[in-house]
Parts: sequence; structure tokens; C-alpha cells
Amino acid sequence: MTAADHTSETAKRERIIREMADSLDEELELELDDARLDELLGETDAAHPTVDRKVYFKELLRLQGELVKLQDWVQSERKKVVVLFEGRDSAGKGGVIKRITQRLNPRICRVAALPAPSERERTQWYFQRYVAHLPAGGEMVLFDRSWYNRAGVERVMGFCSEDEYQEFFKSVPEFERMLIRSGIILLKYWFSITDDEQQFRFTMRIKDPLKQWKLSPMDVEARSRWELYTKAKETMLEHTHLPDSPWWIVDAVDKKRARLNCISHLLNQIPYQEVSHVPVVLPPRARNPDYHRGPIPLEMYVPAKY
Repeated sequence: MTAADHTSETAKRERIIREMADSLDEELELELDDARLDELLGETDAAHPTVDRKVYFKELLRLQGELVKLQDWVQSERKKVVVLFEGRDSAGKGGVIKRITQRLNPRICRVAALPAPSERERTQWYFQRYVAHLPAGGEMVLFDRSWYNRAGVERVMGFCSEDEYQEFFKSVPEFERMLIRSGIILLKYWFSITDDEQQFRFTMRIKDPLKQWKLSPMDVEARSRWELYTKAKETMLEHTHLPDSPWWIVDAVDKKRARLNCISHLLNQIPYQEVSHVPVVLPPRARNPDYHRGPIPLEMYVPAKY
């Protein structure tokens, strides 16, 4: 190898390393964001021992690689996957959903986070607006809160009648059996945190201007009704922890462990296999000697401030 070839190979290797590092920046930013929140209250890692950072990133990237294989299998086999994420406010549902979807194709794996129902939707069959978001063949849908709103926030905050509440428990086993018979793989996760941990996370959100939008008046009101939510959760699990659609409880006090444990468990529940792909070979770039790229006016460029 000549000196020129060696220089070229070194430059190529450095470019590849930069590209790989750049692809990890989003996860690093999310991680630094978590650390910044702790610092707002003067917390340290010693006060909240968690998974070693290197172990966490190594396992997360490995699991995300498996999620890509799962995605390929779902698309190849035209499978339909629905995953429900439930839990108290600030329990970490959004964090694990971000890590699941981070490396996946949004056309295959999408998130359904429905707002409060409209006046029209309140007159519909309760499950109707959720049905519209169910997957077709080759798709995965992650519900950031789901039809279990009726057993939680609607019950505790008085947004449904006693008859509607009782009807929900009669209907949901039949509804979920219908989904499963239709070929949908259904998984249900409840993220569990302690009273003290929710208090801590809410306080962080109050102190952090970048996170205050996450704390709605409804969240604040729900905080004062901790015990009512606990009772509602226990009733929900009692009625809807079914043999064919069981609940899985994620201990979510430690965010990093919760993410790793949930993703690992999700992968173990689905019998996916690695899909072989035809190697991608880039065709030679066609070049037309008559083509000349026209100039672009400088005022059209975004100012290079950085």
C-alpha cells in the first residue's frame, strides 16, 4: 500500500467513525438530558445508583439492533404488533417508547398518543377511535396510553359514568380477544413507580423550563389523588390480566433498567427471526458531459453561524 493509499484509508476510517458517532448523538442527548434534570435538584449518581453508563449504552444498542431485526421480520411476514404502555404520569413510558422507535422506520413502527376525545368521539363506541390506529400487516403500533384510559384517568377524574366503567370491564376482554384472533400480537406494559419517585420527577419538571410543558393541570390534580389511582390500577389489573392478554409490570423507578428490561422482555415475547436481505450494490453514477450545475445565489443559504 502506497502512502497515498494509506492516507486515503485513514481518512475513510475517520469519516466512518464520525458518521457512527453522529448516529449516536441523539441517544447521548437524551441521556445528558436525564442527567441535567438530576443536577437541577443537586442529585448525584451516588444518590440514585443505576446501571453503569457503559453497560447501559452497550445493552441499549444491542437491543436496538434486535428491534431492527424484529421490524424486518414484522414487515417481511406481514405481522401486526400492538404494544400498550400504561402507568402513572412521569413513569417513563415516553422514554422507553423513544428508545424503541429511535432506530426504526416510522412507516413500520409508529406511536399512537391520542388526545382527549372530541365531543363527537364521546358519542361513539368507546373503542372506535382506538381501532382507527390499529396496524395493518407489516406494522407495529405503540400506544402511549390506550383504551385503558377508561380504567384509569377517566375513572379517577370522573370523566365516565359508573355504567360506562363497568361496561368497559365487560367489553375489554372480548375486544382484546377479537384483536388476537385477527392476528394481532398484543402486549400490555404497566410502568410502576413509587410515590416518592413521582414526587421527585414532578419537582424536576417544575424546575426545568424545557420540561414544564410535560406537567399539565391534569397531572397536578392527579398527583393529589395517588391513592385513588392505586385503587383504580388494582381493579384494572384484577379484571384485565387475562390468560391470552396478560399485563406485564415494569419496575420503573430506575429509568435505565426499566428501558432495558422492557425492551428485552418485548423482544422475548415475539418469535421473530432474522430476515436475509439481498446485498445492496450501488449502481455506477451516470454522468452526462453536457450537464453543468447552475449557481445557487448566496442569499438562499442558511447563515453558517456554527
